[in-house]
Amino acid sequence: MRGLSQQVRDQPQITVGIMDRQVEITGRLDGDFRVGGFGPVSGRFSARSEAGTILLFDEMHREISRSPSIRLTAKEGVTLRPGSQPTFSLSNVTIGNRFHWERKEDQTFQGDLILRLREDRTIAAVNEISLEDYLTSVISSEMSGAAPVEFLKVHAILSRSWFLAALDRQERIEKDVTPSGKRTEEEREVNRWYERQDHDLFDVCADDHCQRYQGILKMIPKQAEEAVLETRGKVITYQGKICDARYSKACGGITEEFGTAWDDRHVPYLGIISDAPVHHQPIRTEEEASAWILSAPEAYCNTKDEALLEKILPDVDRETKTFFRWRVEYPRRELGEILKEKSGFDFGMIQEIVPLCRGPSGRISRLKIAGTNRSMVVGKELEIRRWLSRSHLYSSAFVVRDEADRFIFLGAGWGHGVGLCQIGAAVMATRGFSAEQILKHYFKNVEIEKIY
Repeated sequence: MRGLSQQVRDQPQITVGIMDRQVEITGRLDGDFRVGGFGPVSGRFSARSEAGTILLFDEMHREISRSPSIRLTAKEGVTLRPGSQPTFSLSNVTIGNRFHWERKEDQTFQGDLILRLREDRTIAAVNEISLEDYLTSVISSEMSGAAPVEFLKVHAILSRSWFLAALDRQERIEKDVTPSGKRTEEEREVNRWYERQDHDLFDVCADDHCQRYQGILKMIPKQAEEAVLETRGKVITYQGKICDARYSKACGGITEEFGTAWDDRHVPYLGIISDAPVHHQPIRTEEEASAWILSAPEAYCNTKDEALLEKILPDVDRETKTFFRWRVEYPRRELGEILKEKSGFDFGMIQEIVPLCRGPSGRISRLKIAGTNRSMVVGKELEIRRWLSRSHLYSSAFVVRDEADRFIFLGAGWGHGVGLCQIGAAVMATRGFSAEQILKHYFKNVEIEKIY
């Protein structure tokens, strides 16, 4: 989808990248699909790249189609189960890409499947689907579909706003002929952040880089469908424009400013918010950061209620037990190996790790790393987390203890911390706050408007 303006009259059809840069893709078609006007086609299938094209085979290994772009269109009205829609499943889809819980699983989707060949002769598997059907899966993938309905309404409005704002931003970038990758790298400093415009063959990806979209098997239809239906077309706006509504799993007590995680600009509705019924002072100094991170302040996301977390978090997130305050430690030599692997630079034996710039939640946006071979500064928030772990640190809100043979990281929160705090918002919903009250707590001076 391209060419989105703020004058949205109806829900758009969108494209979601499920798998990318694959040599081969396998899956199953449940119900009848058409390929290039021919069909019906159903059952297991495989696709591989060969001689500059995509070859599509059925379960008998008979060739169905060959083209640089193949669309499998769900045939309406003909399904294997009465009352259901045709679906397709993909095998070995990566979820949590490069995060601490990364794994592969089989996933099932509604809508059309598009296979697209890249210049490097790998394949992207893309799902074309309506925005509202996409959101039903998103809110059940990001959080549990069994969460309170008011929280699911919050997430439906939030995710719809983020998506539409992201597409509008991409349209303006393309018109302005702005480079899609915003990265700067010098000999002694690496400063990187990551945006949705890194995707070229589809509107958004299906993983945490954009929004989790893990197909129809994740959703509890009654709860999720009710939330999406009741909020249909509703978005958060600021001064008449759809908000770029960011969110993370747990802020740690204070939400973060936009510029700590992305480019250096002020976004009025993405500022400092206390995730609590009481006010917390923003972090200004290293002493305040240490005191804050080593404490357990009152906060909505400061919960250890297992029954509540089971109700609001999906299975993969419940594996993370210490998200509000956490501890990670590395032997000195191992940390040097991790840094070499993740950054590409050989620091040698690590001598010191020094925060140079923090945001109001305590998250570090510039960090100095000094070793026996070299010294460098790295930013921003996500790049710091990637360099200092074989997957990701939970957040960049941490203090470092340098002991004789190891480094200990004591941290706060889970994710970039900008915008809405998912666990905090879910806790607010269990305490009786409405969707509007929750959204206006995390996003100041915004309105909720129905645009279609």
